[in-house]
Amino acid sequence: MLNQVKVQGEYIKLDQLLKVAEAVDSGGQAKIYILNGEVKVNGEVSTQRGKKIRVGDIVEFQGSKIKVV
Repeated sequence: MLNQVKVQGEYIKLDQLLKVAEAVDSGGQAKIYILNGEVKVNGEVSTQRGKKIRVGDIVEFQGSKIKVV
């Protein structure tokens, strides 16, 4: 499943994106998943919760994909 999230501005931080996309209930939950290596950005595992996600990036989490537009 591919969700699209529209970003206002140049980028959104990875933990914030997971919250905005409603993939997690809280920023704390996002932090845990990210630090555990359960989130991929453009096909690579990312453990940086503050990683800047820009238009065109694809985030994978628990079988879902989130595309930033």
